[in-house]
Amino acid sequence: MLSLLNEFWIVLQSTVRDVIPIAVILFGFQFLVIRRRIPNLKKVIIGFAYVLVGLALFLLGLEKALFPIGRLMAEQLTNPDFLRQWGSSVGDVLHWSDYYWVYIFAFAIGASTTIAEPSLIAVAIKANEVSGGAIGVWGLRLAVALGVAIGISLGSWRIVTGYPIHWFIICGYIVVVLQTLFAPKLIIPLAYDSGGVTTSTVTVPLVAALGLGLAETVPGRSALIDGFGLIAFASLFPIITVMGYAQIIEWIEKRAKKNESASLAGSKE
Repeated sequence: MLSLLNEFWIVLQSTVRDVIPIAVILFGFQFLVIRRRIPNLKKVIIGFAYVLVGLALFLLGLEKALFPIGRLMAEQLTNPDFLRQWGSSVGDVLHWSDYYWVYIFAFAIGASTTIAEPSLIAVAIKANEVSGGAIGVWGLRLAVALGVAIGISLGSWRIVTGYPIHWFIICGYIVVVLQTLFAPKLIIPLAYDSGGVTTSTVTVPLVAALGLGLAETVPGRSALIDGFGLIAFASLFPIITVMGYAQIIEWIEKRAKKNESASLAGSKE
């Protein structure tokens, strides 16, 4: 218990050093440029204290729980004995298809962490308010979660097979550019932002731990070359799925209006 408190104190000191520049900029602009007092200064200071303690606890939790469990899951799912038990390969050589539990786990963890992502929840609520309800909160969250799940699954498959990452990223952004030309203008900025909000507090630690764990346990892979890059997939594919979601909704609405117009024309005749 004493050692844990000592570790927390070290992390808290590091967090304070990291947050001090942000506080200096915010308070400096408020007092020196805007030259106005901060309303409810006492509450703001208490809030900063909560932020510091929360960040320190979160970082300690990452080190003690999320990173180890992500690495452990990767080690267990890529264990040769486990793969041979569920796979179809014969002998010592494993095929990429034998790692299908890895892909299923990557899909599930990508979807679940994204649904729980606080930054995505905040963006979805604001998008719903600004659009007057045109953009659904759950519709956006599920579209982003699907994109992250597909991206992490594909990224895990890339780690297992060892294909170069740049071909996947280039092809992905070609799709994004083509979708941008045809997607509803309302959704394009939000779709691009959705790729950024996925790389936040909940998703990144587990995804990074999974990628490094896979690269360290899959034979012939480099933790440095193959272990990183999984976050890029988690950022790219939500852009595709959010614009795809908007395009599907637009197509459904146009079809409904067309059917309604046809039925009205038929009733007049």
